Amino acid sequence: MTTLPCTDTLTVNGRVFGNYSKYPSSQLGDISLERALAYSCNTAFISQHEKVTQDDLTLAAESLGMGEDLDLPFAGFLGSVPATDDTVEHAASFIGQGRVEASPLTMALVVASVMKGETVRPQLIASDDPLPAPATPLQRDEAEVLRQTLRAVVTEGSGKVLQSVGVEYAKTGTAEFGTTNPPKTHAWMVAGVGDLAIAAYNEEGPSGSTHAAPFIVDFLKAYTPE
Repeated sequence: MTTLPCTDTLTVNGRVFGNYSKYPSSQLGDISLERALAYSCNTAFISQHEKVTQDDLTLAAESLGMGEDLDLPFAGFLGSVPATDDTVEHAASFIGQGRVEASPLTMALVVASVMKGETVRPQLIASDDPLPAPATPLQRDEAEVLRQTLRAVVTEGSGKVLQSVGVEYAKTGTAEFGTTNPPKTHAWMVAGVGDLAIAAYNEEGPSGSTHAAPFIVDFLKAYTPE
């Protein structure tokens, strides 16, 4: 099984990257991709910046419904993973930093694509004239790997807080913004249960588990499908 090096910090061209402040020390070392995602090890993913190009990242994002400029019949931003020749910026892209942008719609599409096993396009109503597929669509075997890793987030990782409402797949996230030192962070949480894909965003918060997950818990407790 392929493993990734999860270290306290990782320096790329003089820029020091680290994990979030409460990252469990028991999950440092050479760990599987599944555990790296389950526990949100930033340095494990950044360590691959010399092996995976920015173009590869962009294509992977598009296969999940992210980053394309589609002619949508409603206002909606599908995110962006822009090209870059800057090594530090490229490394930051591996954890959704640098110039990577997303919206709650973007991240709900990502989760929906993983759950369905194919690239999902946003629609207000069912249509016989769907939006075009990306140049590199998501493959079912790729989606299966992602489902396994997102499931581990719930069963053992940073998304255990969602077990009580039956969530099957999840991922936490934070994104630094502003000019303060230390920087402020946006808090994110995405989740999937049944045929429902959810993205929760809190403009400011230190952790998706504490500052975005409660929105999902409250929503699912109140949600009753017809």
